[in-house]
Amino acid sequence: MRIVVLGSGISGLSTAAELLRARHEVIVVSAEPLTATTSFLAAAVWFPTAAGPAGRVRAWSETTFDHLAGLAAAGAPGVRMCESMALYREAPAIPEWSRSVRSFRPAEPGELPPGYTFGFRFAVPLVEMPVYLPFLSARVDAAGARRVLRAVRRLDDLVDLSPDVVVNCAGLRAADLVDDPDVYPIRGQIVRVANPGLSVSVRDEAHPLGRAYVHPRANDCILGGSLDTGEWDTAPDPGLTRSILRRCRDLVPGLAGSDVLETLVGLRPGRPTVRVELDTAVLPGTPVVHNYGHGGSGITIGHGCAVDSAALVAAL
Repeated sequence: MRIVVLGSGISGLSTAAELLRARHEVIVVSAEPLTATTSFLAAAVWFPTAAGPAGRVRAWSETTFDHLAGLAAAGAPGVRMCESMALYREAPAIPEWSRSVRSFRPAEPGELPPGYTFGFRFAVPLVEMPVYLPFLSARVDAAGARRVLRAVRRLDDLVDLSPDVVVNCAGLRAADLVDDPDVYPIRGQIVRVANPGLSVSVRDEAHPLGRAYVHPRANDCILGGSLDTGEWDTAPDPGLTRSILRRCRDLVPGLAGSDVLETLVGLRPGRPTVRVELDTAVLPGTPVVHNYGHGGSGITIGHGCAVDSAALVAAL
């Protein structure tokens, strides 16, 4: 079939790759270049965040974990398995996601920073999006995808492309495209600093100043962050930058002397539940498969959602 995939972030490109693998004709339509997508800014460490429903997210997360771990083992650019640590100030229950990660164990006392008495160690995929997204995009192109760069205000703007199916991976724009009042922005601010030699990703989801994470990459570290529901402002907040630096230095004191390279803000596509489903009413005469609303879990569930989206197309 001829399929139009709307969106070129991690969801759109992952879905396009699955559809091309099934030998469909694929046209990827996007309003902006790859570097302008929210996905390109993402810290992108596998960790279920701000997405539901729990059962489907768990299944999508496990499918995506296996896919990314396979890419890491194969040496795909920008993808590696990363030693990680979750920190707690009070004794925690075993987290639900522990069943999906590798090498899960309690942290040793000597591994914990000052002020922390509990932690878990584990390994998860880390994806450097400025490296991996261009790689994935090139694979999609090499498999035969056609690209169209245009702003789409209504789904029927795509009719001139004569699609048999439209797959809606428009992220936050889906709110207006399909009149979905359940879509909302989740503002995320991150700080990029020089990497002083770190290799372990560290997080504290309950830091008194706000959630905190340190994700080391090849040439920098991503520090975060925020989950500000309903906030549209994309201007960096200097006060929040200072707070992020302070809380992340609590997690990793070795960051104290790292130079700040830049502060970035992205708007994650939030929704009470991720929407992966067939819709035969929104575009009369053309089935639409929705794949949006991934919250802060785009890299964590993106491949799993793409596989399910492709299965919905195959069932038509």
